[in-house]
Amino acid sequence: MKKYNIAVVGATGMVGNMFLKVLSERKLPVENYYLFASKKSAGKEIDFMGKKHTVIELTEENVKALNIDIALFSAGAGTSKAFAPVFAAQGAVVIDNSSCWRMDPEVPLVVPEVNPEDIAWNKGIIANPNCSTIQAMVALKPLHDKYKIKRIVYSTYQAVSGAGVQGYKDLEDGIKGVPPVKFNHPIFANCLPQIDVFLDNGYTKEEMKMIEETKKILHDQSLKITATTVRVPVFHGHSESINIEFEKPCTLQGIKDALASAEGLVLKDDIANCVYPMAIDAEGKDEVFVGRVRIDESVESGCNIWCVADNIRKGAATNAVQIAQKLIQSQNN
Repeated sequence: MKKYNIAVVGATGMVGNMFLKVLSERKLPVENYYLFASKKSAGKEIDFMGKKHTVIELTEENVKALNIDIALFSAGAGTSKAFAPVFAAQGAVVIDNSSCWRMDPEVPLVVPEVNPEDIAWNKGIIANPNCSTIQAMVALKPLHDKYKIKRIVYSTYQAVSGAGVQGYKDLEDGIKGVPPVKFNHPIFANCLPQIDVFLDNGYTKEEMKMIEETKKILHDQSLKITATTVRVPVFHGHSESINIEFEKPCTLQGIKDALASAEGLVLKDDIANCVYPMAIDAEGKDEVFVGRVRIDESVESGCNIWCVADNIRKGAATNAVQIAQKLIQSQNN
């Protein structure tokens, strides 16, 4: 099997650190790892996979000097827009965690458990979906396959780590009474019905990401979708209430069977014993957890589910590494 040269761009950030953790666990067939970051972090040493790696400044010259096969990006949309094409032009496949390429029709948007076949038509860049979209897709795909989804109502309860290091710090500081820096209002003992900026239609950018990304990943522009995304005072783990309306008749047992047998999904649904997914259960895990499954009695065919995942692992780093694994498998078959 070929050994790969893998770059991690944004290696010193929150998701970058998680990239390294997941890569160390999954042990891909790698010849060399190259860790890139901004000029500010260049020269820093990171202990990774049993050796010290010196952080390389992200410049076009430094990229061109190395023979990179796969590049995992988590350095923001601006950096991705500037540097993903540079890596791709050198023959690398970029797996980008930012919002930059997600809705580009020339770029696959991939959740490996859902649409791995889209990896094959990449032109050097593959987009990692939004964290809240990723976990929803793992839960929705088996139901879409079985009953064909007609309409989705998303309501999310998203951890502060989804807003980066400063979002995390705002909650820590808020507990001590320190005013927030990242958020417009205190997050401690509060819920903020705003994630990202507001758009002309009154939705936030996060809400529209979930709507448009879902349609792209499921290859179905006819889906009717609405969303409300909320930041809650939780450090790790996004939770989602998802209301789904189907075109075909459904049963409660049929829904549970589809979820229980789906790849990457864990059904935790024993209400008699108060067993259901919680953010603290998902922290540090790669799976998506689903529970509180019940029929929506207000429509002819539909259900409600509660969906939880670690937003930094499955919602970012693990999904990207899984894409890299699928890419490597396809090239070695």
